[in-house]
Amino acid sequence: MSLRMMLRAATATAAAAALAFSLAPAATAAPARDRVPTFGEFQASTYRDVAGQYVVNGDETIVSTKELQAFYDEMIAEYQAGDGPSSELIINRVYGRDDKWSATQARNLTYCVSNNFGTQKTNIVNAMASGAAQWEAASSGVNFTYVPSADANCRTTNNAVLFSVEPTTTTQYIARAFFPSSPDSQRNVLVNAASLMSSGSWTPGNIMAHELGHSLGFRHEHTRPEAGTCFEDNNWRPLTPYDSASIMHYPQCNGSSSNLSMTTTDRSGIRAVYGA
Repeated sequence: MSLRMMLRAATATAAAAALAFSLAPAATAAPARDRVPTFGEFQASTYRDVAGQYVVNGDETIVSTKELQAFYDEMIAEYQAGDGPSSELIINRVYGRDDKWSATQARNLTYCVSNNFGTQKTNIVNAMASGAAQWEAASSGVNFTYVPSADANCRTTNNAVLFSVEPTTTTQYIARAFFPSSPDSQRNVLVNAASLMSSGSWTPGNIMAHELGHSLGFRHEHTRPEAGTCFEDNNWRPLTPYDSASIMHYPQCNGSSSNLSMTTTDRSGIRAVYGA
């Protein structure tokens, strides 16, 4: 649950939170200012994933309690001031700098797919290949490389790959990823395989392309003011004009895409960061 969702839930007219790729619509009403949760309440309500990272904004991770406190403090300040996001595909920012891979690393984004997916492994391998191919086709500066030899020991501690793709049974999300700034111990993509394969018009390949967008540094498009809902925070800068159909825009957050497919604007955005 994001802080803003918790603030809504703390009012007398609580709204249901939209989790990552949930089919439930996101709350759109402005929160009443009659109660602000403490950090302890916010922390207790925030889903904690493997290795202790917190999951916020649906499918993004925060690696430590200290960073969660900073996230909370920023959101509280904006909430109490009555501010939304700034008036400006968007990239994550860390300490005022773009959160992205070096040109060399971006061409060598190696990964494994855990054997623990069992009978679903082939589906995950194919979904990852489809998702990766979409970004690769958009920019010659990006290349994902599947390393099957690492699958038997596919976890964040395997130095043979940059990141791992591992199964999860949580129902908090279909899949979640990481940002380039995430430490080695947090660089994994977790996937609920059964949910991935039964997501209606959102194809497995498109869902994984969305998650790989995060791994390239891209934020949710719906945190921009034009979306009118689902605001997350201001730690981003715009790369393109607002795109309601972006692959990084949740459809349930006033998005205009029914299938979470990549757009021409998305392709322009990745080229602005990683080259044509």
